[in-house]
Amino acid sequence: MAIATPEFDYLRQLVMERSAIVLEPGKEYLAESRLLSLARRTGCENVESLLARLKSAPENGLHSQVVEAMTTNETLFFRDAHPFEMFRTRALPDLIASRSSERRLTILCAACSSGQEPYSIAMLVKEHFPQLASWSLRLMAADLSTEILARARAGRYSQLEVNRGLPAAYLVKYFRRQGIEWEISEEIRRMVEFFPMNLAGPWPFLPALDVVFMRNVLIYFDIPTKKSILAKARGVLKPDGHLVLGGAETTFNVDEGFERFPGATAGWYRLRMN
Repeated sequence: MAIATPEFDYLRQLVMERSAIVLEPGKEYLAESRLLSLARRTGCENVESLLARLKSAPENGLHSQVVEAMTTNETLFFRDAHPFEMFRTRALPDLIASRSSERRLTILCAACSSGQEPYSIAMLVKEHFPQLASWSLRLMAADLSTEILARARAGRYSQLEVNRGLPAAYLVKYFRRQGIEWEISEEIRRMVEFFPMNLAGPWPFLPALDVVFMRNVLIYFDIPTKKSILAKARGVLKPDGHLVLGGAETTFNVDEGFERFPGATAGWYRLRMN
């Protein structure tokens, strides 16, 4: 049963108000796939019935659950590979050299979803940069969805999830089997701190950041929201810090305070040098 236009328009407005994410017309199929299990869990016959219930009900936790379900996006370990290679071979060695006196690094993974990106960074650091064990390394990870953050903190993944992007050697070294799932080691979990954060809303207090990973999320926002988010990222980045976007995302014609990092892969930016 297709979602009726009034219910879908209500969903689009709800998602926009809560997360600033633009849900384009014609994406009823996306709502069906994201919300069907929630509809069934709450005793609704279908997604349209779920949305009709929300429209007629006063504000409650179900509204937030619907928004979170619509804003939870796909992720995988070492997604796209090249940003992690750039981080390992150039960005992190450069930062280690420039921070050698203070011996402190702070990294943020924004829109971290179920945690594969920050855990990938943690494993990469553990595997290739043992000297950072004596540094103050703060690896922060944030997402809008409290439900997905709970999954990320648990560090448990299905066989399919560990098969996607995770090197077999890392699976053996940093995971253990727990029933039908794989659980990441306590050592790696302790390296990452997760917290809720709405990119489109006011940001919590953040320390000055060396690297901000904010990949494959700007594509969901309109131009004014992109401008606002990038301005906030500029405000928390150190002058020689790095901003990492998705390969199809750009700051060009959106925020002239950034420029492409010379010789870097697509999506890698720094504050514009005067």
